[in-house]
Amino acid sequence: MATKKIEHIITKYLTNQATTLEVEELTKWIEDDNNKVLFHDYLRLNYAMDYRMRKFNTGKTQAMLNKEMAKEKQVIKLKSIRKKISYAVAAVLIGIITTTYFFRDSLFNSDVSGTPVITKTSSIEPGTYKAILTLEDGIQVTLNKGESFQIPNASSNGEKLIYNTEEKTPKKRAYHYLTVPRGGQFNIKLSDGTQVWLNSESQLKYPVAFTGGQGRQVDLVYGEAYFDVSPSSDNGGSRFKVLHNAHEVDVIGTEFNIKAYKDDTSVYTTLVEGKVAVNYKNKKQNLKPNQQSSFNLKTIDFQIKEVDVYNEVSWKDGFFSFERKSLKEIMAILCKWYDVEVIFNDKSLEDVKFFGVLDKTQKMDDILETIKKFKIIKSYEIKDRIIILK
Repeated sequence: MATKKIEHIITKYLTNQATTLEVEELTKWIEDDNNKVLFHDYLRLNYAMDYRMRKFNTGKTQAMLNKEMAKEKQVIKLKSIRKKISYAVAAVLIGIITTTYFFRDSLFNSDVSGTPVITKTSSIEPGTYKAILTLEDGIQVTLNKGESFQIPNASSNGEKLIYNTEEKTPKKRAYHYLTVPRGGQFNIKLSDGTQVWLNSESQLKYPVAFTGGQGRQVDLVYGEAYFDVSPSSDNGGSRFKVLHNAHEVDVIGTEFNIKAYKDDTSVYTTLVEGKVAVNYKNKKQNLKPNQQSSFNLKTIDFQIKEVDVYNEVSWKDGFFSFERKSLKEIMAILCKWYDVEVIFNDKSLEDVKFFGVLDKTQKMDDILETIKKFKIIKSYEIKDRIIILK
Protein backbone atom coordinates (compact mmCIF):
# COMPACT_ATOMS: atom_id res chain seq x y z
CA MET A 1 0.00 0.00 0.00
CA ALA A 2 1.25 3.47 -0.84
CA THR A 3 2.17 5.69 2.07
CA LYS A 4 0.01 8.68 2.95
CA LYS A 5 2.83 10.92 1.73
CA ILE A 6 2.88 9.29 -1.72
CA GLU A 7 -0.91 9.42 -1.90
CA HIS A 8 -0.76 13.11 -1.08
CA ILE A 9 1.87 13.73 -3.77
CA ILE A 10 -0.21 11.87 -6.35
CA THR A 11 -3.22 14.01 -5.47
CA LYS A 12 -1.12 17.17 -5.86
CA TYR A 13 0.36 15.86 -9.10
CA LEU A 14 -3.05 15.23 -10.66
CA THR A 15 -4.14 18.76 -9.72
CA ASN A 16 -0.96 20.43 -11.04
CA GLN A 17 0.21 21.42 -7.55
CA ALA A 18 3.24 19.13 -7.05
CA THR A 19 6.68 20.71 -6.69
CA THR A 20 9.72 19.58 -8.67
CA LEU A 21 11.06 17.65 -5.67
CA GLU A 22 7.70 15.93 -5.18
CA VAL A 23 7.60 14.94 -8.85
CA GLU A 24 11.09 13.48 -8.53
CA GLU A 25 10.04 11.53 -5.42
CA LEU A 26 6.95 10.25 -7.21
CA THR A 27 9.06 9.23 -10.21
CA LYS A 28 11.42 7.26 -7.99
CA TRP A 29 8.48 5.58 -6.26
CA ILE A 30 6.90 4.59 -9.58
CA GLU A 31 10.16 3.09 -10.85
CA ASP A 32 10.26 0.63 -7.94
CA ASP A 33 9.12 -2.80 -9.15
CA ASN A 34 7.14 -3.30 -5.95
CA ASN A 35 4.84 -0.44 -6.93
CA LYS A 36 3.87 -1.70 -10.39
CA VAL A 37 0.38 -2.78 -9.39
CA LEU A 38 -0.29 0.37 -7.39
CA PHE A 39 0.88 2.59 -10.22
CA HIS A 40 -1.25 0.66 -12.70
CA ASP A 41 -4.27 1.23 -10.45
CA TYR A 42 -3.58 4.94 -10.28
CA LEU A 43 -3.41 5.09 -14.06
CA ARG A 44 -6.82 3.48 -14.20
CA LEU A 45 -8.16 5.92 -11.64
CA ASN A 46 -7.35 9.10 -13.52
CA TYR A 47 -6.57 9.78 -17.15
CA ALA A 48 -5.38 13.28 -16.29
CA MET A 49 -1.91 11.78 -15.83
CA ASP A 50 -1.43 11.49 -19.59
CA TYR A 51 -0.53 15.14 -20.05
CA ARG A 52 2.45 14.89 -17.76
CA MET A 53 3.47 11.33 -18.56
CA ARG A 54 6.67 12.39 -20.32
CA LYS A 55 8.16 13.18 -16.90
CA PHE A 56 8.03 9.44 -16.25
CA ASN A 57 9.09 8.53 -19.78
CA THR A 58 12.54 7.26 -18.87
CA GLY A 59 14.09 3.82 -19.07
CA LYS A 60 12.69 1.47 -16.52
CA THR A 61 9.45 3.43 -16.04
CA GLN A 62 8.66 3.43 -19.75
CA ALA A 63 9.34 -0.30 -20.00
CA MET A 64 7.00 -0.90 -17.08
CA LEU A 65 4.32 1.24 -18.68
CA ASN A 66 4.63 -0.56 -22.00
CA LYS A 67 4.28 -3.92 -20.31
CA GLU A 68 1.19 -2.85 -18.39
CA MET A 69 -0.37 -1.24 -21.45
CA ALA A 70 0.22 -4.33 -23.59
CA LYS A 71 -2.14 -6.26 -21.32
CA GLU A 72 -5.08 -4.18 -22.39
CA LYS A 73 -7.12 -5.50 -25.31
CA GLN A 74 -8.90 -2.28 -26.14
CA VAL A 75 -6.92 0.52 -27.71
CA ILE A 76 -8.77 3.61 -28.81
CA LYS A 77 -7.01 5.87 -31.26
CA LEU A 78 -6.96 9.45 -30.02
CA LYS A 79 -5.52 12.41 -31.82
CA SER A 80 -3.51 14.31 -29.26
CA ILE A 81 -4.78 17.76 -28.43
CA ARG A 82 -1.38 19.11 -27.52
CA LYS A 83 1.56 18.51 -29.80
CA LYS A 84 3.86 18.09 -26.83
CA ILE A 85 1.97 14.97 -25.76
CA SER A 86 3.07 11.60 -27.08
CA TYR A 87 0.40 10.35 -29.51
CA ALA A 88 1.05 6.73 -28.59
CA VAL A 89 0.91 7.33 -24.84
CA ALA A 90 -2.31 9.33 -25.12
CA ALA A 91 -3.97 6.63 -27.20
CA VAL A 92 -2.97 3.73 -24.99
CA LEU A 93 -3.86 5.49 -21.75
CA ILE A 94 -7.34 6.05 -23.09
CA GLY A 95 -7.47 2.31 -23.73
CA ILE A 96 -6.74 1.39 -20.12
CA ILE A 97 -9.64 3.29 -18.65
CA THR A 98 -12.19 0.66 -17.68
CA THR A 99 -13.85 2.23 -14.66
CA THR A 100 -15.20 5.67 -13.85
CA TYR A 101 -13.85 7.48 -10.81
CA PHE A 102 -14.48 10.87 -9.23
CA PHE A 103 -12.02 12.67 -6.98
CA ARG A 104 -12.20 15.47 -4.50
CA ASP A 105 -9.38 16.94 -2.44
CA SER A 106 -10.02 14.67 0.54
CA LEU A 107 -10.14 11.47 -1.51
CA PHE A 108 -7.41 9.56 0.27
CA ASN A 109 -8.74 10.49 3.69
CA SER A 110 -12.33 9.62 2.83
CA ASP A 111 -14.13 6.77 4.48
CA VAL A 112 -15.77 4.88 1.62
CA SER A 113 -17.06 2.01 3.69
CA GLY A 114 -20.72 1.27 4.13
CA THR A 115 -23.52 -0.15 2.04
CA PRO A 116 -25.08 2.12 -0.61
CA VAL A 117 -28.72 3.03 -0.19
CA ILE A 118 -30.12 2.97 -3.71
CA THR A 119 -33.57 2.83 -5.23
CA LYS A 120 -33.87 2.06 -8.93
CA THR A 121 -36.81 1.39 -11.18
CA SER A 122 -34.87 1.27 -14.45
CA SER A 123 -31.39 1.23 -15.95
CA ILE A 124 -30.19 4.22 -17.97
CA GLU A 125 -28.07 3.37 -20.99
CA PRO A 126 -25.55 5.85 -22.47
CA GLY A 127 -26.23 7.85 -25.60
CA THR A 128 -25.49 6.60 -29.10
CA TYR A 129 -25.16 7.73 -32.71
CA LYS A 130 -28.41 9.23 -33.93
CA ALA A 131 -29.56 12.36 -35.74
CA ILE A 132 -32.29 13.84 -37.90
CA LEU A 133 -31.39 15.11 -41.36
CA THR A 134 -33.69 17.79 -42.76
CA LEU A 135 -33.47 18.10 -46.53
CA GLU A 136 -34.01 21.25 -48.59
CA ASP A 137 -37.67 20.38 -49.26
CA GLY A 138 -38.38 19.89 -45.55
CA ILE A 139 -38.38 16.08 -45.59
CA GLN A 140 -36.82 14.65 -42.43
CA VAL A 141 -34.75 11.49 -42.36
CA THR A 142 -33.86 9.67 -39.15
CA LEU A 143 -30.26 8.48 -39.01
CA ASN A 144 -29.50 5.70 -36.53
CA LYS A 145 -26.40 3.71 -35.67
CA GLY A 146 -26.12 0.62 -37.84
CA GLU A 147 -28.52 1.91 -40.51
CA SER A 148 -27.32 3.05 -43.94
CA PHE A 149 -28.80 5.94 -45.88
CA GLN A 150 -28.04 7.46 -49.26
CA ILE A 151 -29.18 10.36 -51.43
CA PRO A 152 -27.55 11.58 -54.67
CA ASN A 153 -25.19 13.99 -52.90
CA ALA A 154 -24.59 12.26 -49.54
CA SER A 155 -24.50 8.95 -47.71
CA SER A 156 -24.46 7.75 -44.11
CA ASN A 157 -23.33 4.61 -42.33
CA GLY A 158 -25.36 5.45 -39.23
CA GLU A 159 -22.49 7.25 -37.49
CA LYS A 160 -21.26 9.72 -40.08
CA LEU A 161 -22.88 11.69 -42.88
CA ILE A 162 -20.58 12.27 -45.86
CA TYR A 163 -21.27 14.74 -48.66
CA ASN A 164 -19.87 14.34 -52.14
CA THR A 165 -17.38 16.78 -53.57
CA GLU A 166 -19.27 18.54 -56.33
CA GLU A 167 -17.50 18.67 -59.69
CA LYS A 168 -20.00 21.17 -61.03
CA THR A 169 -20.80 24.29 -59.06
CA PRO A 170 -24.57 24.55 -58.48
CA LYS A 171 -26.24 27.80 -59.48
CA LYS A 172 -28.25 27.96 -56.27
CA ARG A 173 -27.02 27.11 -52.81
CA ALA A 174 -29.18 24.51 -51.08
CA TYR A 175 -29.11 23.92 -47.31
CA HIS A 176 -29.56 20.92 -45.07
CA TYR A 177 -29.97 20.74 -41.29
CA LEU A 178 -28.47 18.03 -39.09
CA THR A 179 -30.10 17.85 -35.68
CA VAL A 180 -28.71 15.68 -32.89
CA PRO A 181 -31.19 15.07 -30.04
CA ARG A 182 -30.44 14.53 -26.36
CA GLY A 183 -28.76 11.19 -25.91
CA GLY A 184 -27.13 11.37 -29.33
CA GLN A 185 -24.02 12.34 -31.27
CA PHE A 186 -23.12 12.37 -34.95
CA ASN A 187 -20.31 13.19 -37.38
CA ILE A 188 -20.51 14.95 -40.71
CA LYS A 189 -18.07 15.56 -43.54
CA LEU A 190 -19.03 18.58 -45.60
CA SER A 191 -18.51 18.83 -49.34
CA ASP A 192 -15.33 20.90 -48.89
CA GLY A 193 -13.72 18.21 -46.73
CA THR A 194 -14.39 19.92 -43.39
CA GLN A 195 -15.29 17.46 -40.65
CA VAL A 196 -17.70 18.29 -37.84
CA TRP A 197 -18.52 16.38 -34.65
CA LEU A 198 -21.92 17.29 -33.23
CA ASN A 199 -22.61 16.77 -29.54
CA SER A 200 -25.97 15.96 -27.95
CA GLU A 201 -28.77 18.50 -28.34
CA SER A 202 -27.15 20.34 -31.25
CA GLN A 203 -28.17 21.55 -34.69
CA LEU A 204 -26.03 22.55 -37.69
CA LYS A 205 -27.21 24.33 -40.84
CA TYR A 206 -24.87 23.97 -43.83
CA PRO A 207 -24.79 24.08 -47.65
CA VAL A 208 -25.11 20.83 -49.55
CA ALA A 209 -22.29 22.20 -51.70
CA PHE A 210 -20.26 25.39 -51.37
CA THR A 211 -20.90 27.54 -54.41
CA GLY A 212 -18.04 29.49 -55.90
CA GLY A 213 -17.70 33.14 -54.92
CA GLN A 214 -20.00 32.85 -51.90
CA GLY A 215 -17.41 31.65 -49.42
CA ARG A 216 -17.79 28.80 -46.97
CA GLN A 217 -20.23 29.43 -44.17
CA VAL A 218 -22.23 27.23 -41.77
CA ASP A 219 -24.54 28.02 -38.86
CA LEU A 220 -24.34 26.35 -35.46
CA VAL A 221 -27.99 26.98 -34.64
CA TYR A 222 -27.49 25.69 -31.10
CA GLY A 223 -25.48 23.14 -29.16
CA GLU A 224 -21.84 22.12 -29.38
CA ALA A 225 -19.63 21.22 -32.33
CA TYR A 226 -15.99 20.42 -32.95
CA PHE A 227 -14.63 21.53 -36.34
CA ASP A 228 -11.64 20.22 -38.27
CA VAL A 229 -11.69 22.69 -41.15
CA SER A 230 -10.39 21.96 -44.61
CA PRO A 231 -7.74 24.63 -45.36
CA SER A 232 -8.53 27.58 -47.58
CA SER A 233 -5.64 26.58 -49.87
CA ASP A 234 -7.69 23.51 -50.87
CA ASN A 235 -10.78 25.60 -51.53
CA GLY A 236 -9.70 28.41 -53.83
CA GLY A 237 -8.57 30.60 -50.95
CA SER A 238 -12.05 30.69 -49.44
CA ARG A 239 -12.10 31.07 -45.68
CA PHE A 240 -14.47 29.15 -43.45
CA LYS A 241 -16.95 30.85 -41.12
CA VAL A 242 -19.18 29.55 -38.36
CA LEU A 243 -22.13 31.69 -37.29
CA HIS A 244 -24.25 31.58 -34.16
CA ASN A 245 -26.71 34.46 -33.91
CA ALA A 246 -24.49 37.56 -34.09
CA HIS A 247 -21.44 35.56 -33.06
CA GLU A 248 -19.00 34.73 -35.87
CA VAL A 249 -15.82 32.66 -35.98
CA ASP A 250 -13.58 33.38 -38.98
CA VAL A 251 -11.33 30.39 -39.67
CA ILE A 252 -8.07 29.71 -41.47
CA GLY A 253 -7.69 25.90 -41.66
CA THR A 254 -7.87 24.85 -38.04
CA GLU A 255 -9.43 22.79 -35.27
CA PHE A 256 -11.69 24.34 -32.68
CA ASN A 257 -14.76 23.78 -30.55
CA ILE A 258 -17.85 25.96 -30.18
CA LYS A 259 -20.35 25.55 -27.37
CA ALA A 260 -23.60 27.51 -27.58
CA TYR A 261 -26.42 25.63 -25.90
CA LYS A 262 -29.86 27.14 -25.58
CA ASP A 263 -29.57 27.35 -21.81
CA ASP A 264 -26.09 28.95 -21.90
CA THR A 265 -25.80 32.70 -21.48
CA SER A 266 -22.41 32.70 -23.23
CA VAL A 267 -20.88 31.32 -26.42
CA TYR A 268 -17.56 29.54 -25.85
CA THR A 269 -14.95 29.08 -28.58
CA THR A 270 -11.90 26.95 -27.79
CA LEU A 271 -8.98 26.88 -30.22
CA VAL A 272 -7.03 23.63 -30.51
CA GLU A 273 -4.86 24.30 -33.56
CA GLY A 274 -4.44 27.04 -36.16
CA LYS A 275 -5.99 30.50 -36.13
CA VAL A 276 -9.45 31.94 -35.63
CA ALA A 277 -10.85 35.43 -35.26
CA VAL A 278 -13.91 35.70 -33.04
CA ASN A 279 -16.37 38.49 -33.84
CA TYR A 280 -19.40 39.62 -31.90
CA LYS A 281 -21.22 42.92 -32.43
CA ASN A 282 -18.16 44.77 -33.71
CA LYS A 283 -15.88 43.20 -31.11
CA LYS A 284 -13.10 41.13 -32.65
CA GLN A 285 -10.39 39.06 -30.99
CA ASN A 286 -7.84 36.57 -32.33
CA LEU A 287 -7.36 33.31 -30.47
CA LYS A 288 -4.18 31.32 -29.97
CA PRO A 289 -4.10 27.54 -29.43
CA ASN A 290 -5.19 26.56 -25.90
CA GLN A 291 -7.22 29.74 -25.52
CA GLN A 292 -10.97 30.01 -25.03
CA SER A 293 -13.15 33.03 -25.68
CA SER A 294 -16.49 33.60 -24.02
CA PHE A 295 -19.13 36.08 -25.19
CA ASN A 296 -21.94 36.84 -22.79
CA LEU A 297 -25.00 37.22 -25.00
CA LYS A 298 -26.77 39.42 -22.45
CA THR A 299 -24.05 41.77 -21.23
CA ILE A 300 -21.93 41.55 -24.42
CA ASP A 301 -18.96 40.97 -22.14
CA PHE A 302 -15.96 39.40 -23.89
CA GLN A 303 -13.19 37.40 -22.20
CA ILE A 304 -10.25 35.22 -23.24
CA LYS A 305 -8.49 32.73 -20.98
CA GLU A 306 -6.04 29.82 -21.16
CA VAL A 307 -7.70 26.42 -20.79
CA ASP A 308 -6.85 22.75 -20.78
CA VAL A 309 -8.32 22.01 -24.19
CA TYR A 310 -8.70 18.29 -23.53
CA ASN A 311 -11.22 19.05 -20.82
CA GLU A 312 -13.18 21.06 -23.36
CA VAL A 313 -13.16 18.69 -26.34
CA SER A 314 -12.71 15.15 -24.98
CA TRP A 315 -16.42 14.52 -25.53
CA LYS A 316 -15.80 13.91 -29.23
CA ASP A 317 -13.37 11.07 -28.43
CA GLY A 318 -15.73 9.24 -26.10
CA PHE A 319 -14.87 10.79 -22.74
CA PHE A 320 -15.93 13.57 -20.42
CA SER A 321 -12.98 15.16 -18.62
CA PHE A 322 -13.67 17.30 -15.58
CA GLU A 323 -11.26 19.50 -13.66
CA ARG A 324 -12.72 20.96 -10.48
CA LYS A 325 -16.23 20.96 -11.89
CA SER A 326 -19.16 21.13 -9.50
CA LEU A 327 -21.56 18.21 -9.32
CA LYS A 328 -24.23 20.52 -10.73
CA GLU A 329 -22.08 21.30 -13.78
CA ILE A 330 -21.20 17.65 -14.27
CA MET A 331 -24.83 16.57 -14.08
CA ALA A 332 -25.86 19.24 -16.58
CA ILE A 333 -23.45 17.70 -19.10
CA LEU A 334 -24.50 14.14 -18.32
CA CYS A 335 -28.19 15.02 -18.66
CA LYS A 336 -27.69 15.78 -22.34
CA TRP A 337 -25.78 12.57 -23.07
CA TYR A 338 -27.99 10.23 -21.04
CA ASP A 339 -31.22 12.12 -21.82
CA VAL A 340 -32.22 12.43 -18.18
CA GLU A 341 -33.18 15.09 -15.67
CA VAL A 342 -31.53 15.46 -12.26
CA ILE A 343 -33.07 16.76 -9.06
CA PHE A 344 -30.91 17.69 -6.04
CA ASN A 345 -32.82 16.98 -2.85
CA ASP A 346 -29.80 18.27 -0.96
CA LYS A 347 -28.86 21.58 -2.60
CA SER A 348 -25.48 21.64 -0.88
CA LEU A 349 -24.39 18.79 -3.17
CA GLU A 350 -24.54 21.08 -6.20
CA ASP A 351 -21.35 22.91 -5.26
CA VAL A 352 -19.12 19.93 -4.39
CA LYS A 353 -16.22 20.00 -6.86
CA PHE A 354 -14.41 17.10 -8.53
CA PHE A 355 -11.85 16.19 -11.10
CA GLY A 356 -11.77 12.99 -13.11
CA VAL A 357 -12.70 11.31 -16.37
CA LEU A 358 -15.90 9.53 -17.42
CA ASP A 359 -16.11 6.93 -20.15
CA LYS A 360 -19.19 7.83 -22.23
CA THR A 361 -20.00 4.16 -22.83
CA GLN A 362 -20.81 3.53 -19.17
CA LYS A 363 -24.32 3.29 -17.85
CA MET A 364 -25.59 6.14 -15.73
CA ASP A 365 -26.16 3.64 -12.93
CA ASP A 366 -22.42 2.89 -12.77
CA ILE A 367 -21.59 6.58 -12.45
CA LEU A 368 -24.10 7.01 -9.63
CA GLU A 369 -22.71 3.95 -7.87
CA THR A 370 -19.24 5.51 -7.95
CA ILE A 371 -20.48 8.83 -6.60
CA LYS A 372 -22.24 6.96 -3.83
CA LYS A 373 -19.17 4.85 -3.03
CA PHE A 374 -17.14 7.95 -2.25
CA LYS A 375 -19.86 9.21 0.09
CA ILE A 376 -20.56 12.20 -2.11
CA ILE A 377 -24.27 11.43 -1.94
CA LYS A 378 -26.17 9.36 0.61
CA SER A 379 -28.53 7.77 -1.87
CA TYR A 380 -30.27 8.24 -5.18
CA GLU A 381 -33.45 7.23 -6.96
CA ILE A 382 -34.13 6.60 -10.64
CA LYS A 383 -37.73 7.10 -11.69
CA ASP A 384 -38.18 6.71 -15.43
CA ARG A 385 -35.60 9.24 -16.71
CA ILE A 386 -35.48 11.38 -13.58
CA ILE A 387 -32.59 10.99 -11.13
CA ILE A 388 -33.02 12.22 -7.57
CA LEU A 389 -29.82 12.81 -5.62
CA LYS A 390 -30.06 12.79 -1.82
